[in-house]
Amino acid sequence: MKILFAGGGTAGHVEPALAVARKWSERNPSDEIFFIGTESGLENTLVPSAGFPLHHIPKVSIARKLSPSLLKVPFQLFSAIRKSATLLKDVGCAIGFGGYVSAPLYCAAFLTRTPFVIHEQNARPGWANRVGALLTPYLAVSYSVTYGALAKAELTGLPLRADVLSALTNSQQDWKGARAAARKSLSLRYNFDPTKPLIFIFGGSQGSVAINTVIEQARPILEAHGAVVLHGVGKANPLPASSKSYIPLNYIDDMANFYLAADLLISRSGAVTCAEAAALARYSLFIPLPIGNGEQALNASSLVKAGRAELLEQFKFNTAWIQSNIARLLSISADQSVIGDASTAGAADKIAEIIERAIEA
Repeated sequence: MKILFAGGGTAGHVEPALAVARKWSERNPSDEIFFIGTESGLENTLVPSAGFPLHHIPKVSIARKLSPSLLKVPFQLFSAIRKSATLLKDVGCAIGFGGYVSAPLYCAAFLTRTPFVIHEQNARPGWANRVGALLTPYLAVSYSVTYGALAKAELTGLPLRADVLSALTNSQQDWKGARAAARKSLSLRYNFDPTKPLIFIFGGSQGSVAINTVIEQARPILEAHGAVVLHGVGKANPLPASSKSYIPLNYIDDMANFYLAADLLISRSGAVTCAEAAALARYSLFIPLPIGNGEQALNASSLVKAGRAELLEQFKFNTAWIQSNIARLLSISADQSVIGDASTAGAADKIAEIIERAIEA
């Protein structure tokens, strides 16, 4: 049987799709799995490296504001739906994870009577999944949704990427030992003092210029507090000069070790980051992306309520704020009793079961 996955654009859409694809392949090794995406999304790196075929459909670009480019949208959408319909031939079930690449798939699956599943990662659903949810009863969400068609979705949680799930499973019996081992591994790799407080900073899969700029300015403050900083600046951003206590990185390929080793996480609050922080991180300062529909702030709300994180608006995040708050954050993050949250460990299995129900219906 063929199973088609649509998850493109950012890691927030691609990583959960890959987690479910791996789980489906594990449960159904004879099935053929393939992905659709656009030529410009992060899926072009992540999907082939995970060993799955990737097919392209035309990108449907919808401007956030009124623009002449909106006149092109109907033609782009028609072209993307037509290509998606072609790829759906002989497909037993499709599953989309939101984003621009998913909307044409949902329309094509509805028109070709192909069963399809939708998974929404964010606490506030995006437009593609809100529209698609009107066309299928097979729905899953990471956070409870109280309005619209997704209110009837099954609460599955967000599927964790393989390294984070493995680290979560392996750390259950000895969290303190797992964190110490991760700290030692990274200290040997990057040559820093493992006894110092460790801050892990990153701005999502693409990096964040706003966060990077503030951290560059605040380096003397962080160093004065005796902290070591591991900073994921993003692939496309310039790499600052490093030192014994400041290690900038363009790309991080072993996120689980960084989460486990860190005392404090400073990052955006995308759905994947929040799920991974819940699973492995000790304490987090989240700086939500100031654009979009406010989903990043909502994604972090459960961690904030649990006392495991705090939110700060981007315009307030500056060197003066860091000077006033870094000692407090490091004090909170020094708590060695914090363990990971395994509540989403079975998310991929739950979504696989929804796919099975869609196929059998």
